[in-house]
Amino acid sequence: MSVKKQFIKTKPVCKVTFSIEAKESNAVAVVGDFNNWNPSEGELSKLKNGTFKGVFELPTDNSFEFKYLIDGSYANEPQADSFRYNEFAGAENSVLEV
Repeated sequence: MSVKKQFIKTKPVCKVTFSIEAKESNAVAVVGDFNNWNPSEGELSKLKNGTFKGVFELPTDNSFEFKYLIDGSYANEPQADSFRYNEFAGAENSVLEV
């Protein structure tokens, strides 16, 4: 699992690449504050090596809670910037700072 950030100098956005190894999985999405927790807006593409990957442009100077949705089960990003307890979910979410 990993998150890579590429800040764009000409716009107040950051290209964020989410990738997660899930060879046995059929569908993986990243869901969070930035896409209203909607899996269809956070679908990741499966590569030949079994890694799921997607790039999203997110506005800078923000903090977003997110999780991976792997075949219907939620998982945190171990290398997230931080973690925040969410009352609605009753669990910790990964946090992305851009």
